[in-house]
Amino acid sequence: MNPVQLPVLLLMILSAPAADRLATASPPPDPVQCSSSDGKADCTVSSAYGVFPDRSTCNASAVVYPSSEEELVRAVANATATRTKMKVTTRYSHSVPKLACPGAGDGRGLAISTRWLNRVVGVDAVRMEMTVESGITLRELIAAAADAGLALPYSPYWWGLTVGGMLGTGAHGSSLWGKGSAIHEYVVRMRIVTPAPAADEYAKVRVLTSADPEMDAAKVSLGVLGVISQVTLALQPLFKRSTTFIRRDDDDLAERMPEFGREHEFADISWYPGLRRAVYRLDDRLPLNASGEGVFDFIGFRPTSTLVIREVRLAEELLEQEGGRNNKCLMSTVIRTSLSVAGYGLARRSGWPFTGYPVVGRQDRMQASGGCLTAPEDALRTACPWDPRVRGTTFFHQTAFSMPVSRARAFIEEIRQLRDLNPESLCGIDIYNGILIRYIKASTAHLGKAAVRGESDDMVEFDMTYYRSQDPGRARLHEDVLEEIEQMGLFKYGGLPHWGKNRNLAFLGVERKYPGMRDFLRVKGAYDPDGLFSNEWSDMMLGIASGTPTNNAPGCALEGMCVCSQDKHCAPEQGYVCMPGKVYKDARVCTKV
Repeated sequence: MNPVQLPVLLLMILSAPAADRLATASPPPDPVQCSSSDGKADCTVSSAYGVFPDRSTCNASAVVYPSSEEELVRAVANATATRTKMKVTTRYSHSVPKLACPGAGDGRGLAISTRWLNRVVGVDAVRMEMTVESGITLRELIAAAADAGLALPYSPYWWGLTVGGMLGTGAHGSSLWGKGSAIHEYVVRMRIVTPAPAADEYAKVRVLTSADPEMDAAKVSLGVLGVISQVTLALQPLFKRSTTFIRRDDDDLAERMPEFGREHEFADISWYPGLRRAVYRLDDRLPLNASGEGVFDFIGFRPTSTLVIREVRLAEELLEQEGGRNNKCLMSTVIRTSLSVAGYGLARRSGWPFTGYPVVGRQDRMQASGGCLTAPEDALRTACPWDPRVRGTTFFHQTAFSMPVSRARAFIEEIRQLRDLNPESLCGIDIYNGILIRYIKASTAHLGKAAVRGESDDMVEFDMTYYRSQDPGRARLHEDVLEEIEQMGLFKYGGLPHWGKNRNLAFLGVERKYPGMRDFLRVKGAYDPDGLFSNEWSDMMLGIASGTPTNNAPGCALEGMCVCSQDKHCAPEQGYVCMPGKVYKDARVCTKV
């Protein structure tokens, strides 16, 4: 089987009717693993992908799994009394940066898991509010809301995030309507456990409401203020939505992008720059009595045969080694076409194949998915495509940043200019479903998305997922093109990096991009004056510690650990040296010569 045939096999399996697919999977492991069964010795903290951007490990002395606020208070008090560094970990740990590592990761810190803080505390149907514990997953949250006849109006697309994790990293969906697509904009109350002096028994439960100015720090906190115990969210009456995906050439993408986000409530755009195509999501709210029982079970989030995962990864590695020779464009065409034929995972009823647009269904069945998390254990015969336990698993970088709509048009045009210099150079990103363009409204949160003064409040985020070698010293095919796009978006256009994604270089000087940073640090100093919930990584992100999140090691640019300034930062032995960008001349990128 040649590399281009393998994606066809993958999409045939994933786009088959649900009743015909494997009904089992191996849910991801706990991100904290310890040598002792009681979690009190030699623990390792990781992420859902099994690795942090810098490939370093993170060790902790122990992990605790509180199942009530009382147990959570006790855990924080015990650590505070002994001046032990601590960090919160979540059920699936999908944050890419090293936010969940306690202290220096040298085995002396405490991991506090919210895995069992996963209950619905109460529902106020009259006020349309629901109070939940911070460890509840998005899947559990939207299901519980629907049972009460309510809906979370906007959310990320992946089931496996927790409420606390979404708030910590500023996670969002896509919308310019209402208060926008960020989860934290719908928080009305919060209970957060922070360190306290001995006179207060070393831990304090702080209760915040939307009227408290400190809420603007707590609702996007990076986990450095304490542990969120409970959150009360403002919901809306349950509704249906109608979804249609439309394919178009990308010639007018820069012109269409600003208005498109205002035309449809749940609009987003998947841009395939290498294929010169864009897929527009026409997605709007309907009343609950509208006809339709549709579901959205995104194909990329379904259980996947581990044999297929390995073979598809092998195919991509072979294409990298042979230099592409247009096969990546062919591979991405096959994948995009197959996704399109399968409606990207839309169906008019659960278990049915895709039969055409529009698909109308309840909000809780259309807003997010993640079937690979929930199926019964099957001894790793199937899994999420990125499960680190699978030999030859999908392995990638994620770059995501947002900018005002007014800047985004020019950014898109410059990507097109870069693409036109070498039409094959961006087919690799198209294999990973292209560049996802999402819409966000400006936030009052100190670390939330916000345009600079004088620009539109409307923001647009560019999410890019692309090949990462298992060998940190191996350059990627067309390494320079994606590096130039990354630096162009972050530095030329002042992009705000997504706190839960990105390679390390995205956070260079990030503290200077947030006008509310000083106010955030003031709250941080009051809540956790000794920095017990901080680590070396968060201190660098916030500008507290000296140094940078990057390094100067040979090959550092290949992994996003630096912007190259010398050839040794690239891979000169493979023919990759440090050169200026082709469109953004101030960029410094690893170019094959």
